[in-house]
Amino acid sequence: MSFITPNTKQKEAATVNYTNIASKNLLLIFTRNPELGKCKTRLAATLGNQTALDIYEFLLDHTVEITENLIAAKQVWYSEEIWEDDIWDSNIFDKKLQQGEDLGIRMAKAFQEGFTAGYERIIVIGSDMLDLNQNDLQNAFSELKKNDFVIGPAEDGGYYLLGMNRFKPELFVKKNWGKETVLADTLNDLKNEKYHILEERNDVDLYEDIKDIEVFQPYLKHIKA
Repeated sequence: MSFITPNTKQKEAATVNYTNIASKNLLLIFTRNPELGKCKTRLAATLGNQTALDIYEFLLDHTVEITENLIAAKQVWYSEEIWEDDIWDSNIFDKKLQQGEDLGIRMAKAFQEGFTAGYERIIVIGSDMLDLNQNDLQNAFSELKKNDFVIGPAEDGGYYLLGMNRFKPELFVKKNWGKETVLADTLNDLKNEKYHILEERNDVDLYEDIKDIEVFQPYLKHIKA
């Protein structure tokens, strides 16, 4: 006869619970392949291509750190090509390639694929948000149990997170992606829906976004007066 200790039971229950939740929650991480001169171009205009790449790689490491233990299925959607041997562990992150002529079409395809696969709550984020942590993401999934949509407003007039428990195609069309009107236009699409707005956060696009943040100071020494 074998006996199961309370600790073993707790571990088994936690495993079952994790599997059950992860089978319903899907996190989409949209990322640009970190190549010199091809990422963070607005940062590069001030800091140079190499520094912009170094900063982006730092932000990618942060994104891995805050997502790898999240209770959800996780997909990384590459901009140019799928890299098998990189910071995204294939045992944790399913790797996909973005498809479509603009960001809206690419996100829409990723959401549609997720819902077709049977996921019930899907969230998309970028890969350059220092001002974001694992609890923020878990909270966003929790809000999708009470609301149909969740959105995280960025300080620049866009959004850093979008989540839904059913597909709404209007959210991905007639948007000037990368402009300050994206958030307002998206909220207008949601005016008759049940949605939750998360705390406003700052993303990293320009030198002004990082110039006063301590962790970025080593990257900025060469431009300091």
